[in-house]
Amino acid sequence: MRILIWRVAGLSLAFASVNAAGAGAGTSTGGGDDAGWTFATPGWKYEFPRDHGPHRNFKTEWWYFTGNLRDAKSGRAFGYELTFFRQGIRPAAGDPAPVGASRFAVEDFKFAHFAISEIDGKRFHFDSKVTRGAFGEAGFGDPSAAGQPLAWIDGWQLTPQADGSWRIAARTEKIEIDFLLRADKPPVVHGINGVSQKAEGARNASHYYSFPRLQTTGRLAVDGRGFMVTGTSWFDHEWASNQLGRDQVGWDWFCFQFDDGTELMLYTLRRRDGSIDPNSSGTLVDANGGTTHLRREDFALVAGKRWKSERTKGNYPIAWELSIPSLGLAVRVETPLADQELSLGVINYWEGAVRATGTRAGRALTGVGYMELTGYAEELSALK
Repeated sequence: MRILIWRVAGLSLAFASVNAAGAGAGTSTGGGDDAGWTFATPGWKYEFPRDHGPHRNFKTEWWYFTGNLRDAKSGRAFGYELTFFRQGIRPAAGDPAPVGASRFAVEDFKFAHFAISEIDGKRFHFDSKVTRGAFGEAGFGDPSAAGQPLAWIDGWQLTPQADGSWRIAARTEKIEIDFLLRADKPPVVHGINGVSQKAEGARNASHYYSFPRLQTTGRLAVDGRGFMVTGTSWFDHEWASNQLGRDQVGWDWFCFQFDDGTELMLYTLRRRDGSIDPNSSGTLVDANGGTTHLRREDFALVAGKRWKSERTKGNYPIAWELSIPSLGLAVRVETPLADQELSLGVINYWEGAVRATGTRAGRALTGVGYMELTGYAEELSALK
C-alpha cells in the first residue's frame, strides 16, 4: 500500500507559503481543501499502460520500487528503495494559470527518495529530492512512450521499455543504481472493486496496484565500488486525494516474495487508542498471479524486538510474528539491519529490507521483503 498518500502531503506543508505566492489561481496547498480534486471511488477500471502514468486530477500519487539483491561474485546482500512522488497544487482540470504567469505556476511538486541498505556492511544510505520541476528538471511523462522517462527528477529516472520491462536509475555522490526489471506476473490490484480503503468514509480510499515480483539485474555502487547484482523487486503505484484519518497515528506495511512463488502485501493502521483500524487489509498473490483479499480479521501481527533511533528517538518494532490461519501460514519477520530509518526532519520513518522464515501448511517457508513503519518518531496526524 505505502500509505505515502499522506506522507508527501505532510512534506508539502513546508512549501505552503511558496505555493500561495507562485502557483496562481486555483491552488490548493494541503489540508482539507478538496476543491476540484477527484477522489478514489469504487468501480475504477484499471487499464495499462494508461494507469502506469500520472493521474493529475488526484492530489497525491507515487511510484515505488523496493528490492532485495545480491552481488553475483561475492554474494553480498543489498536492499534498495527508489520512489517518485507527485503532490498536487491544483488539479489538472482546474482553473488554468493566468496568461503570462510565472513558469513556477506548476500543477504539482515532485519528490523522490533513494536508499541503499548494505546488509553485510551494516550501513544505510539515503537521499531525497524535492522540486517544482519548473524548468523541466523533474516531471511525469507518457506511459506508452517506451524509452522515454515516465517519472524523473534530475538524473533519477523511471523509464518503461518497449518489451514491457522497466529501467530505474539514480545516483548521488555515495550511492548509485542502474537496474532493468522484468515482471514475472501481471499487475495485481489491491482492495475491493477497484479501491483500497484506508479509513471510514467514502473518500478515504485510494487506487492501488503492484507488480509483486520483478526479476532485477544491473549495477549498484557504494562509495565508488560497483557490484553487478541480481534479485527481486516490488513495484507499487497508488493515487488518491485523501489524508490519514483523524484517529490514525501511523501504519505498519509489509511486502514479501516467498520461495514457493507466492507474494504477500499487508498493512495495519494504528489508532491513537492503541487499537488497529478495521480497514487494515492485505493481498495474497498465488504462484499463477491469482489474488486473495485479506481483511483485518484474516491475519495477526504481533510486534517483538524494537530498535530506538538516536537521531529521532523513534522506537520501531523491527521484528514481528505474522500468522494467517486460513492459509496455515506462520512466519517470523526480522531485519538483517536495524538502522534503516529515513530521518527527513519534517517526517521520519523506518523502511528497509526484511527476511521471513516459518511454515505454510506445515512446510518450511522463507522469503524476502520490505517493511515500512511510520508514526513511531512522531504522530502523523499532526501533518493533517
